[in-house]
Amino acid sequence: MTYMAKVDEFSCSAHGDCALVAPGVFRVDDIAEVVGTAPVDVLVKAAEACPAMAITVVDDDTGEQVYP
Repeated sequence: MTYMAKVDEFSCSAHGDCALVAPGVFRVDDIAEVVGTAPVDVLVKAAEACPAMAITVVDDDTGEQVYP
């Protein structure tokens, strides 16, 4: 299974906590942008670190949301 992070650009406040947890997955300028992937546990930790709760993690094959 492949998992992907998705950022809600309207909710993102560009705090940058996601990029601290998963620097290979997120780049933060005006908003966070997904630039890579990682194991699901890393993606979930990055999503949990987001104070704006702007990150979801989905199964790329099925589209099923696995976090939150």
